[in-house]
Amino acid sequence: MPIDPITPTPSAYGYPLLIKQLWHTPLATAPDQEIVYRDQLRLTYREVRQRVGRLAHVLRAHGVQPGDTVAVMDWDSHRYLESYFAIPMMGAVLMTANVRLSPDQIVYTLTHSGASVVLVNAEFLPLWQQIRSQLPGVRTALLLADEPTELPDGFAGEYEALLTRAAHLPDYEFPDFDENARATTFYTTGTTGLPKGVFFSHRQLVLHTLAVLGALASAPEQGRVSRNDVYMPITPMFHVHAWGMPFVTTVLGLKQVYPGRYVPDMLLALKQKEGVTFSHCVPTILHMLLTSPAAAETDLKGWKVIIGGSALTKGLAQAGLDRGMDLFTGYGMSETCPILTLSQIKPDLMGNDLEELDIRTRTGLPIPLVDLRIVDGQMEDVPHDGRSPGEVVVRAPWLTQGYYQNPQASEVLWSGGYLHTNDIGVIDRHGYLRVTDRIKDVIKTGGEWVSSLEVEGLLSRHPSVSEVAVIGVPDAKWGERPMALIVLKPGASEDVPGLTAIIDASAKEGHISRYAVPAHWRFVENIDKTSVGKLNKKVLREKYTPEV
Repeated sequence: MPIDPITPTPSAYGYPLLIKQLWHTPLATAPDQEIVYRDQLRLTYREVRQRVGRLAHVLRAHGVQPGDTVAVMDWDSHRYLESYFAIPMMGAVLMTANVRLSPDQIVYTLTHSGASVVLVNAEFLPLWQQIRSQLPGVRTALLLADEPTELPDGFAGEYEALLTRAAHLPDYEFPDFDENARATTFYTTGTTGLPKGVFFSHRQLVLHTLAVLGALASAPEQGRVSRNDVYMPITPMFHVHAWGMPFVTTVLGLKQVYPGRYVPDMLLALKQKEGVTFSHCVPTILHMLLTSPAAAETDLKGWKVIIGGSALTKGLAQAGLDRGMDLFTGYGMSETCPILTLSQIKPDLMGNDLEELDIRTRTGLPIPLVDLRIVDGQMEDVPHDGRSPGEVVVRAPWLTQGYYQNPQASEVLWSGGYLHTNDIGVIDRHGYLRVTDRIKDVIKTGGEWVSSLEVEGLLSRHPSVSEVAVIGVPDAKWGERPMALIVLKPGASEDVPGLTAIIDASAKEGHISRYAVPAHWRFVENIDKTSVGKLNKKVLREKYTPEV
């Protein structure tokens, strides 16, 4: 029997899922709530929304039409938040440029995305002057500056001055259009090949916002976010929409604090002064905060922080828990908008400290609307017994539908109708996913697979270890053997026997393969990371393999 579609009343409003709709609730319930930029500026939600309209007027006056791409090169700021809304709300496409890429990669991403207008923070002027001649498609550049400054050659205007001139104009009439229109584009930061463009529609971003909001707000206690919280991002706004959290916290009407460039003393000072209670970051930033001298003078109790991007080791998690922080893992990737899971603790599992630490550092439970599976090479499900590994594949209404202008890679990404994460994981009987490694980072030794993440997690608990990375290096007999790269805490000594004993004990208890004991140890001053703070294992393998 055919399914009859709903026939709407001719006068009924279809309510497309557009980013502009996210403003209705906060303007109705919290118009005077604050949005703070560093120690320099305070605005209300009402004022920010007015500025969103003015920015749209400014961009329109500089020739931006629906479908055009406008790029932003900025640190985390109120300006970036305004761009998150104004650009897509007028029907243009927001391109968030990763300013930590190499100049050649930045040129590639701006060119590939088709950016015609670029908003440039004054701090990046030397970089901009270096690459400007390589960007013939960019017709207009606008300056972003914290302080009044002389307008450099080649810029059409300065952000604040332009918004001030637009203050007399009525609010911009943001139109309705197809909710499937592209709203954002940004580029993955893989360690091989050119960056790949991923893109998301208005509908996808709104649905991701509502699903993440539902997951955070429905937690009984641990990992719960409510309208009483104060939000500060510590994941760059150029990276996966700052995990979508600016959209989530705007809908909730939270006080928001934007820290600019990430400097530990400033982050901790803002946390203390503004009463920040909710953030998100990669393990590298968490480690930076906890080891900063300023942390000793800062009350971290009750600070809810989602950790993602790479594995949260138990050692680092314990260090945060010891300071009273509510740390828990989130999981996703650039292609997934990004959040797929959160490691919130089910109430019936609370109480056991060791189990609780284990749960907080797992990859988590799927948030609403996520269809997540672990499968074998034939796309068949593997048992949810906490031991049987498979590739993590997913469906959700907000996953990128492909790589921008790259159909071949898009088909690989979506082979079999599920998005392939290239992560290997297990699911336990409680439904928690635990990612055990990237497919490319699994160490194949002695006929077994060894998870570099598991070994890193164990070694991180040694009292002398500040940071750790484990990579596979070639071995004539075993194929590969693990190498541990260790950054020691200040004043700590090299304790290879003690480190080895931790892995040995876990292997004897059957928690990890006996082949997981590192065959090689390197004590290093720092560990190479990607532009967004993830362990760069490709570089680490290239750097240390020849020493074996």
